[in-house]
Amino acid sequence: MTAAALGMSAQPIRHPDGSEQVMTRRGWWLVLLNFLIPGSAQALAGNRRLGRFGLGATLVMWALAIVTVAVALLSRRTMFDLVTNGIVLLVVEVLLVAYAILWVVLTIDTLRLVRVVRLRSWTRVAIPILSVVLLVVASGGAVTAASYAQTARDTFGTLFGASGASQAPSDGYYNIMLLGGDDAQGRTSMRFDSISVVSMNATTGAITTTGVPRDLAGFPFVAGSPMRSLYPSVHTGHGDPVCGWGPGINQLNTEVTVCKHGSSLYPDAVTQGSTPGIEATRDALEGILGVKIQYYVLMNFGGFAQLVDALGGVDIKVTERLPIGGGPKYRGEPASQWAKGWIEPGEQHMDGNTAQWYARSRETTSDWDRVQRQAQLEQAIVKQVNATTLLTRFREVAAAGQNLFKTDIPEGMLGYLADLGIKSRSQKVQAIQLVPTQGVDQFNPDVAAIHAKLQKLLHPAASPSPSN
Repeated sequence: MTAAALGMSAQPIRHPDGSEQVMTRRGWWLVLLNFLIPGSAQALAGNRRLGRFGLGATLVMWALAIVTVAVALLSRRTMFDLVTNGIVLLVVEVLLVAYAILWVVLTIDTLRLVRVVRLRSWTRVAIPILSVVLLVVASGGAVTAASYAQTARDTFGTLFGASGASQAPSDGYYNIMLLGGDDAQGRTSMRFDSISVVSMNATTGAITTTGVPRDLAGFPFVAGSPMRSLYPSVHTGHGDPVCGWGPGINQLNTEVTVCKHGSSLYPDAVTQGSTPGIEATRDALEGILGVKIQYYVLMNFGGFAQLVDALGGVDIKVTERLPIGGGPKYRGEPASQWAKGWIEPGEQHMDGNTAQWYARSRETTSDWDRVQRQAQLEQAIVKQVNATTLLTRFREVAAAGQNLFKTDIPEGMLGYLADLGIKSRSQKVQAIQLVPTQGVDQFNPDVAAIHAKLQKLLHPAASPSPSN
């Protein structure tokens, strides 16, 4: 036997002897190698240049995956920064699509190398079917991951595309204004019916929330606010005869929007990712609480149902029977005539429409009860957003988020704030409500006392000890 023949017999994958048994065994190996280590089939049995390219691409993807896992384990903040960065997501998307295309090319070439006509009869069908299944699993997974990256990039770009620069903490805290409104059909503008401020410690992540009733009145605007030109002392809601809105804080957005003076009071609001109504509300809350509010998050209850449905529903414990419907047409009309249905007490798995009415219903309860139910829903939604939900319903949740939320938090702050949010989970949340049961007059609030109470919660070590 010649040396060449010996060399060929020692390399059955590249130089098979042509028997059905060897060709079939070789075919199974090539298909599995193409799936496990793309490029290896070509390196062993085909075009070595294509094989080296495929192996190189595979090694690069493995290296990137290992680096990603290492970063996630060693620096959570860096990981958050990467996965919320639009440029990084675009690069990931392009790489995944390119790798999926390469995998298709390598699979087709592998089937050519298998030489299906030389296989045993039943494997002439089985091996191509296995190749297609493995291709769908591999390249399909890469394409799905790429589509997730695109969805995330679009969502982050829409929600966090504010042009404002990242802001520094104030007195050791980031204070974020949370607004919930409803721009239902027939309304001239959105009213902020749910108003609160989340104060997050810039070092520890400790959270203090302050709930503000929507009808709180008699409050001052922070020094330097353009609204002081209309209300130098406190807000009355009657600074313009055309704007005869009530004095409640939730009237500010309607007031500056309908009265058409919002754009002159806050000319840069829109370009900075906000609105005049939001800025007027921010100035009011800074005056009431005595803290600087860096950012806002607005939730539109009109799109609330879409988010709940995207999450597959939400679990809520209902404590009292609540009507579904817009309310009576005249005073004293019984609920049985206008209610479209009822939310019964007990454990409920709510769809989007039911959850929306749970948050909005107030005809048989008070505004304060409604604020508490909205906070309960917010907490339930946070619990519902887990890794499994995001993986299985990512596109639906992302689409709902684009319709539901608006914020001026810049993309560059997402990693930092997300990291603080993780830290906050191990700490107890402090909460105060500016309501009569906690000693706050709804029409003539003692602003100095509110300032002192909040500061005591935010900086307990710096608060003076009570005299004996």
